[in-house]
This record gives sequence, structure tokens and C-alpha cells, in this order.
Amino acid sequence: MSAKPSVVIDLKFSREAMDRALAGAFQNREVIDLGNPDHAGKDISQASYAILWKPGPTLFQKATSLQVLFSGGAGVDHVLTLPGLPELPIVRFVDRSLTDRMSEWVVLNCLYHLRRMPQYLKQQREKLWHEIAMQPEAREVTVGVMGLGVLGLDSLRKLKVMGFNVIGWSRRKKEIEGIETFDEDHIDEFLARTDMLVGLLPLTNETRGLYDSSLFAKLKQGGALGKPVFLNVGRGGSQVEVDVISALEKGVLGAASLDVFEKEPLLIDSPLWTMENVVVTPHAAAESDVRALFAHVEAQIARFEAGEVLEHLVDRNAGY
Repeated sequence: MSAKPSVVIDLKFSREAMDRALAGAFQNREVIDLGNPDHAGKDISQASYAILWKPGPTLFQKATSLQVLFSGGAGVDHVLTLPGLPELPIVRFVDRSLTDRMSEWVVLNCLYHLRRMPQYLKQQREKLWHEIAMQPEAREVTVGVMGLGVLGLDSLRKLKVMGFNVIGWSRRKKEIEGIETFDEDHIDEFLARTDMLVGLLPLTNETRGLYDSSLFAKLKQGGALGKPVFLNVGRGGSQVEVDVISALEKGVLGAASLDVFEKEPLLIDSPLWTMENVVVTPHAAAESDVRALFAHVEAQIARFEAGEVLEHLVDRNAGY
């Protein structure tokens, strides 16, 4: 048995990716991987660290010696709502790869709607050769990003490089060089300026159900795109899906790209599957790179065991 404190892992990730990542991780430290059938029934009562993504409901009843919890993804709402959650430090996963993947999804979908790709793909299916007139340039379109954490900031910067006019919103005012920002007292002004709305908010009591009919009605109408576009890559619980569908059907929204949903997988009978102006991706915008996750956890454990302050700690009161 290693003298180093052990790690328990409860991640609902690909078995192949897990095995590959674990091959070189946590050297000289016992690792109990609850997704590995060979580890079934192992005693986890002495484990000091837990790496979690949608873990089993009895984890904290069995792992009674934990000192730090690590989220397996950028979000932590899945941790904060766990039954029996102990009063322990919770560390978010922050990694260049995850950040790049998320902002790539945002840029891809903004360009997709800017260049009228839903209409062109429809024309392709119908074998119709027709150039859509009066396509706007990126500089004519304002993209409003809600959520100005690491992922939101990277998305704003990349969108700006692509030529979009960008603005940002967060509950509390943030100063970002070269980018106009708004806080909760000025959300209506922010929405009225926005042609494309990008949701990158964590799921908290304040953001649950935030994207609803009332909010969509405040977005800019008659801008360069004609109708506003909604992109959500944050958390599905922040959108009211029946309101998203209604806004699309009524023309309040011109299009949408959604990576997250209230219930996942997306219900098979959801109208979103077949709407020609909607992009559906299966919560795949920024799948966690397991090797990067384990390297991040190892670095934080090293800090903790050296008596240094942990990085990327979650504020339980704020919910992120």
C-alpha cells in the first residue's frame, strides 16, 4: 500500500479514455476507480481525494475521510446538489483544452448562423442553386455573451478576432479591456443590443430558467440577422425549453444552437430535433480530456499536500 493518500474516482466517462488516462496518472498513489468492475466492493473509507462527475448517491456515506473534492468538468452544479455533500473544498476543472473546445463551439455556431448555413443546407437537400442576398458581415452583428468566467472570456476574445462586435454580461460588473460589459441592473440594455445571445452561465438558483419567453422578447429585433439567435452551451437547466421552442415557432428567435438541455439525453419527441433552424449537439461542446483532468488534479493535490492554497476553488454561496 502506498504511503500517499489515496484517490477515489467516480466519473461517468468512456471506459477506454479512463483506462488510457489512468495508465500514467497518480504514480505511487492508490487509485480506486469505481467505474472499474475489478474495484467493485473496495473499501474507500480512507480515500483523501475524490474526482467526481455524476457520482453514485452513496459515495459520501462510504468515503468518510475525504479532504478535497474535484469536479470532472467545468461545471459544479452536479457536485453542489449531491446528497450528503460534506463541507469540503471543491475544485473546478480549468484547462486550456476544455476552454479551447468550448470557445471553438461558440465561434463555429456564430459563424454558422452568420453565413446562413441552415438555409444553404436546406437548399442543398432540395438541390436548389440560389445565393441568399444581403448577407451581413461579422462586424454588423453584436454577440452578447452571458457568463464572463474563463470560458466566456475566451469566447469573447475569439469572436472579436473574427470581427464580431462583442459585449458581455455577468451578475456582478466586470471590467474587461476593450469589451463593453453589463451587470444584472443593466440586463435589459444588454439584451436590446444583442443579435446573437451566447449562454455560458453556471447553473445556480439565479440562473435556473433564466432563458425564457420574457428574456427572448427583449433581444434585438430587426438587426443585421433579422431575428436574434440563441446559443446555449452553459447549462440546460438555465433554459425553459418550451419557451425556446415557442420563440422559434413564433419567429421571436430566428435560430438556435443548443448543446445542453433540461433533460439529457434530449427527449426523442422534442421538436428541437427536426427544426431546420436549430443545431443540436449532445452536450459535446467541450468533453473533458481525462488525461488533462488527471494532470490538473495531480497539480492541485501537490499544492494541497505542500500546504499551498488550492486553485479554482468553488464559492458555494455563488454556486460556481
